[in-house]
Amino acid sequence: MGLLRQWASFAKRLVHVISKPIKGDSSRGGMVVHPYRGYGSQNEIFVMGRVFRQAALGQAIPRHGMLRDTADVARRVFRRGLADAQVEVRIGDNQLCVSTDRDGYFDVHLPISHTLPIDVSWHRADILVHRADQTTVRTHVEVYVPPPEADLLVISDIDDTVMFTGVAEKLKMLYRLFVKKPHRRTAFPGVASLYQALYRGVSERAERPILYVSRGPWAIYEMLETFFQINRIPVGPILFLREWGISWRRPWPRRAEEHKRELIDRMLTLYNDLPCILIGDSGQHDPEVYIEIVKAYPNRIKAIYIRRVDKDPKREAAIQRLRDELVGTQCDLVLAADSVLIAEHAHAQGDISIHGLQAVKRDVEEHRNNPA
Repeated sequence: MGLLRQWASFAKRLVHVISKPIKGDSSRGGMVVHPYRGYGSQNEIFVMGRVFRQAALGQAIPRHGMLRDTADVARRVFRRGLADAQVEVRIGDNQLCVSTDRDGYFDVHLPISHTLPIDVSWHRADILVHRADQTTVRTHVEVYVPPPEADLLVISDIDDTVMFTGVAEKLKMLYRLFVKKPHRRTAFPGVASLYQALYRGVSERAERPILYVSRGPWAIYEMLETFFQINRIPVGPILFLREWGISWRRPWPRRAEEHKRELIDRMLTLYNDLPCILIGDSGQHDPEVYIEIVKAYPNRIKAIYIRRVDKDPKREAAIQRLRDELVGTQCDLVLAADSVLIAEHAHAQGDISIHGLQAVKRDVEEHRNNPA
């Protein structure tokens, strides 16, 4: 009975989270807007999102509870992207209008001609969406712009780097997230304190840009938002593989490594005055992609941290050969079994404080002593 109750709780909580993005329309349906957290610099900002048309709910459906959540899940399944909606984005005195594509996505690249405040990192972008046959929608989203104190860019994979596999083992990941103790069962030990240390820097006030890349689709955006909040991992724009599924416009999945390379190129260009750290795992193509980045951007990459997710001798030998390619450069490739080795190297490089290193060691040691 205990296991049955656990799975019932899992199903209830999972349905609630999946239905959450639908609830903002108060059951009225029609046009809805989901912007994703943006990022940028004092020169330009980027904001993505999607505009949907979704069904309304009748008054017979209660406002709360499992029945409402289930109905909202159904609305989410059957909602459709809304093409040719006009999306106006304003941040400070800067404004731009774009149209949604045939799948309802918008991708705003807004040049900054009126300087944004430099005493804050997060800025509010107001969004106005209108289409002739729909009621106008107003919303807003946060946009991250690094402060002048930022001295390092961090770009990290998510799957098998920050969290246990969430693509190959979706059901197991969801069970860990919603039933088991999430801070111990979903994130790798020491990850939260490691990323907090990288975010704050040696000064503890750096507020560095940390940008996360996932192989997953936009559809799991809210799930990963929940994961980051539960595990106290510093939030940043989470960038996904948009055309992960099959559509008429792109009838084949896009290669994950192409997506990652394109995003890293964009980030290094956007933050062209900052050195960079790349973090990934040994299970996919991260080491190979990152080595190519080092070659393309000499002297920009300070370190590559690769989390070892298996002990395949052939894979480790291949990574060693990649490490040999970095001889003579200013970049180290560190293959790490845990977060402590990454933190020790980052501290030795002058990238995190002693307090940050100690926090990582404490968290990993606590997990070792209390693994359940």
